[in-house]
Amino acid sequence: MTTTTVHRTTAVAARATELSKVYGQGETQVVALDRVTVDFPQGEFTAIMGPSGSGKSTLMHCVAGLDSFSSGSVRIGDTELGTLKDKQLTQLRRDKIGFIFQAFNLLPTLTAMENITLPMDIAGRKPDAAWLQKVIDMVGLSERLKHRPTELSGGQQQRVAVARALASQPEIIFGDEPTGNLDSRSGAEVLGFLRNSVRELGQTVVMVTHDAVAASYADRVIFLADGAVVDQMIRPTADGVFDRMKAFDAKGRTS
Repeated sequence: MTTTTVHRTTAVAARATELSKVYGQGETQVVALDRVTVDFPQGEFTAIMGPSGSGKSTLMHCVAGLDSFSSGSVRIGDTELGTLKDKQLTQLRRDKIGFIFQAFNLLPTLTAMENITLPMDIAGRKPDAAWLQKVIDMVGLSERLKHRPTELSGGQQQRVAVARALASQPEIIFGDEPTGNLDSRSGAEVLGFLRNSVRELGQTVVMVTHDAVAASYADRVIFLADGAVVDQMIRPTADGVFDRMKAFDAKGRTS
């Protein structure tokens, strides 16, 4: 199989090189990732898209240190994930990576502010007060910090999750369908906050999505098919992404 290599010239927050992930053996073997090489530049918003089963979530989980890989390498900054023991990997995820998931993953007994600072509290670190205030202002939560999750809308809960991911000033944030449980208005707000975190705060964001409109908020879209990178789109538009995904669907029906 031919592989498409995507390299950028700017500083890199994360890099996968010849990354493969294989499940099972023999007749039951499934190749989820097939020698993927891709860079995620610092200070850039990258969306990962592809048909169901293309390997997009697997790629994100492997690069984020949430899942193991079969061969190849993954680096977060200067750190090679394959050389880390479980405790070191846990520490790297805690110190250098932020996560936003489709489920908000907030603790119901804690206030919004307590949920935002929870990862740092667990790590025994004090947040940078000026940075934390900047993040809270950006996501518009100043009036909701004492509210518990049940007192917040879905969009507000995901704003708390975004603020939690940003609060520790991670090297990179990974989002797995972060607007999947939100209505279009709330989703647009959250995507706007992620885009602003890149433009105003210099954050690096990598997001898996199936939504062409969500992908249009990114600086670049990486397309996967059959476990391999097959295309990319710089400065994407929703229509452009939709047409590209429609081409995948057409190919799937005729193959």
